[in-house]
Amino acid sequence: MINQIKGLHHVTSLASDARENNAFFTNVLGLRRVKKTVNFDAPDVYHLYYGDEAGSPGTVMTYFPFPNAGRGAKGVGEVGRTAFSIPTGSSQAWLDRFATFDVAGVSQDTRFGEKRVLFDGPDGDQFALVESDDDRTPWTGNGVSEAMGIRGFHSADMRLQQAAMSSELLQFMGYEKLDSQDNVTRFIVPGGNDANIIDIEEIPTAGHAAQGAGSVHHLAFAVENRARQLEVREALLDTGYQVTPVIDRDYFYAIYFRTPGGVLFEVATNEPGFDRDEDTAHLGEALKLPSQHEHLRARLEGLLQPLGN
Repeated sequence: MINQIKGLHHVTSLASDARENNAFFTNVLGLRRVKKTVNFDAPDVYHLYYGDEAGSPGTVMTYFPFPNAGRGAKGVGEVGRTAFSIPTGSSQAWLDRFATFDVAGVSQDTRFGEKRVLFDGPDGDQFALVESDDDRTPWTGNGVSEAMGIRGFHSADMRLQQAAMSSELLQFMGYEKLDSQDNVTRFIVPGGNDANIIDIEEIPTAGHAAQGAGSVHHLAFAVENRARQLEVREALLDTGYQVTPVIDRDYFYAIYFRTPGGVLFEVATNEPGFDRDEDTAHLGEALKLPSQHEHLRARLEGLLQPLGN
């Protein structure tokens, strides 16, 4: 069994408009844009990162905003909802804020005894704010105070036709089954980071998701460093998973593999972090390009949509 994984590192999704995406996560949710760079494989598309002050592992939501991308179709074989942690008692403040910004899909429910505010992003992305005791320090500003600020990820929901094989995988990755409620089973990494929960929602009769704007592209799990990552890679290969070689993503090192339920998993290192090429005080301000795309800077700066802030 793997014991190097500590919880979520980041979640990466697809969007259709960079400026709209940036406005939602910074102005509405009050997160900090910690990096403005481009897709390694499609440099004419941004890769935007939002999180806490430093972009700490377990707080970072990232997006590839493909201009005018068609919206994805919901279904199984995907991450259906990404959940953020908020302070106990702050739900009403968020409901009031969402009403001011005319946020779509707002409702409330309770899962495993925790109050949740459900809402949609600009491309129909499904999110939740979960009240929990979480002592992480939030990024504040744009009308979001420390008393209500997002602390980082709480969890992510995997929607699957059959849960058994993915449940086995999570347990091999160091997660333990914590509880079940209706068709949802909760898994947690004991002693992990503060983003150490995965919920599997089993929906046997649902159709398969089609990826597009508003879809989660992959879930990334956190390991301390490259040595721990190589241990995880070897263990996955020995179990029969097809795992990519290690890829340098500038701010972390990554490996990828596809789960039995169809969800793409990444294992990412906590090092070197987002301050490797920008001072923490100025994270996310300048356009940072991977070295192989630096020669395209003039063209990309003229092509990429201005974000507005």
